[in-house]
Amino acid sequence: MIGVADRPTRNPAMNAAQDSTVTWKNVPTRTVTAGGVSFAYRELGADHPGPPVVFLIHLAAVLDNWDPRIVDGIAAKHRVITFDNRGVGASSGAPATSMEEMARDAITFIKAMGFDQVDLFGFSMGGMVAQEIVLMAPQLVRRMILTGTGPAGGEGISQVARVTYLDMLRGWLSFQDPKQFLFFTRSPDGIRAGKEFLARLKERSDDRDKKITIAALQAQLKALRRWGEKAAADLSKVHHPVLVANGDGDRMVPSRNTRDLARRLPNSELIVYPDSGHGAVFQFHADFVPRALAFLSRSAG
Repeated sequence: MIGVADRPTRNPAMNAAQDSTVTWKNVPTRTVTAGGVSFAYRELGADHPGPPVVFLIHLAAVLDNWDPRIVDGIAAKHRVITFDNRGVGASSGAPATSMEEMARDAITFIKAMGFDQVDLFGFSMGGMVAQEIVLMAPQLVRRMILTGTGPAGGEGISQVARVTYLDMLRGWLSFQDPKQFLFFTRSPDGIRAGKEFLARLKERSDDRDKKITIAALQAQLKALRRWGEKAAADLSKVHHPVLVANGDGDRMVPSRNTRDLARRLPNSELIVYPDSGHGAVFQFHADFVPRALAFLSRSAG
C-alpha cells in the first residue's frame, strides 16, 4: 500500500495527446515519482488506445540507447513508454543488483503511471527483467516481446561481464564503439548494420540522457552474473503470448538460449535472423517492426 508521503506523482502534461510531429528524436523527457525514486521516462503515441508497450532496456543503457526506428515504428500503432532503471541515467536512487529488484522497480513505475495492464518489450537484460515481471505480476502483463535474451541459468549468461569487458577493450584499441562488437557480427553486413545503428543513436541531439555510471554498470553486471547462476524458473505456467527474437550469432547471450527460452514458453513464437548477433532486431528493424506490430495487434483468440 502506498502511503500519502510516498504517493506517486506525475507530470500534469503527460496525458495530453502528442502532436504527430513528435518522434523519438524530439519527445521530451519527463519524470514520475514513486517509492522514493524519480523515474525518467519518455512517452510516444499517447493517443493510441489499448495497453501501452513498456520498453525494458539493456545492459549499460539509458534512454538514448533505444533504436529510433524501433521506438517510432512501434509508436506508430501503440502507446510506447521507455524509462531509465533506478539509479541509471536520469533516474534517482541506488542501482539494482538483481533482476528481481529491477522487476519490482518496473512494476512500481508501471503502477505509478496508472496502467492496469501493459505489453512488455524487453531487450537483453530487459528481457530477463520482463520474465521476472510476468512471474511476479502475471495479471499486469498482456503480451511480451523478448529479444536478445535467455532464461535464468542459461548457458554462458554468467560470462556476460567477461565478454563485455573484452569488447570494451577491443573498441578502445580500435577507436570504435564497443556495441559494434557486442551487438553485431564481423561480416560485411554486420559491420555495416552496426555503423548504421550507431549513427541512428545520434539522431537525437537535444535533451540527451545522462550516461550510465561505472557503479551502475557494475551493479548490472552483478545482476547478470546472478541471473546466469540462478536455477531455471518454471516458465511453463506463463501462458501469455510471447514473441522471441534474436540473431543466429549472439555472443553476449548465446543464441541457443533464445531457442531454449522459446521452448520453455508454451505460447511463444520464435524469430532467428541470419548473419546477425545480439542486436539483430536493430539490424533487421525493417522486417522486425511489422512482425512486432502484427504480434501486438493480434486478438486473444
